[in-house]
Amino acid sequence: MMTEFDPARRKLLQTTAVAASSAVLATGTVAEAEAAAPARSSAPGQVATVNVTLRVNGAEHQMVIDPRTTLLDVLRERLQLTGSKKGCDQGQCGACTVLVDGRRFTSCLTLAVMQEGHEITTIEGLGTPMHLHPLQAAFVKHDGYQCGFCTPGQICSAVAMLDEIRAGTPSHVTADLTRAPPMTPVEFRERMSGNICRCGAYMNIQAAIAEVAGVKP
Repeated sequence: MMTEFDPARRKLLQTTAVAASSAVLATGTVAEAEAAAPARSSAPGQVATVNVTLRVNGAEHQMVIDPRTTLLDVLRERLQLTGSKKGCDQGQCGACTVLVDGRRFTSCLTLAVMQEGHEITTIEGLGTPMHLHPLQAAFVKHDGYQCGFCTPGQICSAVAMLDEIRAGTPSHVTADLTRAPPMTPVEFRERMSGNICRCGAYMNIQAAIAEVAGVKP
């Protein structure tokens, strides 16, 4: 038995077929583009780089780097300033602490390109073997280190920490926010809590900081 011809049904079938064909073509185009993309990005000469000028310890250094490079890796691998240590590489131990415009930064979490135009100071820029920074001398006097791995970060952090107190910046343990924070061991411990000493030389570190601050440990 022959069914009655329905032009509306025929139109529906035609529309469905066209839509299905378009979807297949579109899928093929996307797949081709995705397949070609890795080849383009991995081709020689396609790695993105940037020109950057960093001012470190009073000297300017111009270099071409991958924009994803951390400040810590530039300091250690490109400038051979190996005082700043790569400890946890997650900003939790403080071993990579440096000063940027006088403020302490965990250099493993800071991109080098972000620090162009800023003054970067590492442990090498604080003093020399013949002319130690007061905190460096105090660390030696009070044996504020054992293995020495965390010491550069500890000293850089302590330098900025004392400046923070002098500038009146409160901490979590500052009791009176209407007055300048006091130079006390309690303040020192709280503010230095981001710098870990795996050898446990905290008492000696505190003694060194207290001497430079002019207070009793």
